Amino acid sequence: MAISLSKLTQSVHAGSVGDSVHKGIVNPIFPASAYDYEGTGETQYPRYFNTPNQRTVAQKIAALENGEDGLIFSSGLAAIMTSLFTFLKQGDHAVLQNDLYGGTFNAVTVEFPRYGIEYTLVDGTNPQEFENAIKPNTKVIYIETPSNPTLTITDIKAVSAIAKKHGIITIIDNTFASPVNQNPIDLGIDVVTHSGTKYIGGHSDICCGAAVASKEHIKQIWNSAFHFGGSLDAHTCWLVERSLKTIVLRVRQQNENALKLAGWLKANQKVGRVYYPGLPDHPGHEIAKAQMPGGFGGMLSFEVQGDPHAFMDRLKLIKRALSLGGVESTICSSVRTSHAKMTAEERAKINVTDNLVRLSVGIEEADDLIRDIEQALVES
Repeated sequence: MAISLSKLTQSVHAGSVGDSVHKGIVNPIFPASAYDYEGTGETQYPRYFNTPNQRTVAQKIAALENGEDGLIFSSGLAAIMTSLFTFLKQGDHAVLQNDLYGGTFNAVTVEFPRYGIEYTLVDGTNPQEFENAIKPNTKVIYIETPSNPTLTITDIKAVSAIAKKHGIITIIDNTFASPVNQNPIDLGIDVVTHSGTKYIGGHSDICCGAAVASKEHIKQIWNSAFHFGGSLDAHTCWLVERSLKTIVLRVRQQNENALKLAGWLKANQKVGRVYYPGLPDHPGHEIAKAQMPGGFGGMLSFEVQGDPHAFMDRLKLIKRALSLGGVESTICSSVRTSHAKMTAEERAKINVTDNLVRLSVGIEEADDLIRDIEQALVES
């Protein structure tokens, strides 16, 4: 009889088959790029996303996202753009929220026009804007919540209901939430994507991406994916699987730390606006509380009064870096990193100001992080 497993247990056991030859409890690395094709029922090849280590990690991520199947990619943007191009072709139209990760925004605004795909950007906090933007040729609605870097909250259930009413595919970037805190498939989303470089990898040493959906939709994405070639090698897949075994423990600690830091920053007079969905005065707090049952995440951003770069120079424990989601706390200027390719006018529309810094909270002792920020703010 099948038993229902918690996320903590799934993170350890889902997709794990162990070593049938030597009886080890850890999945081996299968580095082969050449497999016998006779009598196997399936032609295995790394670019086909179906080698043992690729399938193991995809199954584990799918289990954590409550999805039927998944694919593991070489980067988050490979997962996102492959998913988008699967369901969009020349002459089609997509609706996307305007406050997207800068890499996604740049890819969409550069590549969609080259392929004859129309798009409309809308306010992600207002579901009605998504419906108002729908055209007869709209095929995809794409959202990201919490958004990067201002942690905007989009009502997933409301947007997915609008899409279903019009027969439109929904795709979400669930990177900031992680599968521990939020499961969009449960709220009606069709395809969930991740930059696995962040919380899925979790140790700042892996670059990967993932897509999770129904078996039918994953088959459709696969039909594009093996042409685009964004597959991941066996060694990195094995590292991703290893990392996923601790994702629940890591994210729970990051949730706790981020909530404590956000509250402290909010009360500090040397800090301007603080963006964190766990704060009661965050505009999306009530929606986040409903759709993020696992916690509000380890990401927050805030405005520094004074020179943000001088402030970051004074930090001793928190490291300046352009990625996020690792066990160590990192900080960056979104203007100089994730949103550097957007114009000043485009950034202003989504509140990405010059003095905004984005903090990825790690698993350190929260009070140590607070003391580090406090001493760095002294001269601000």
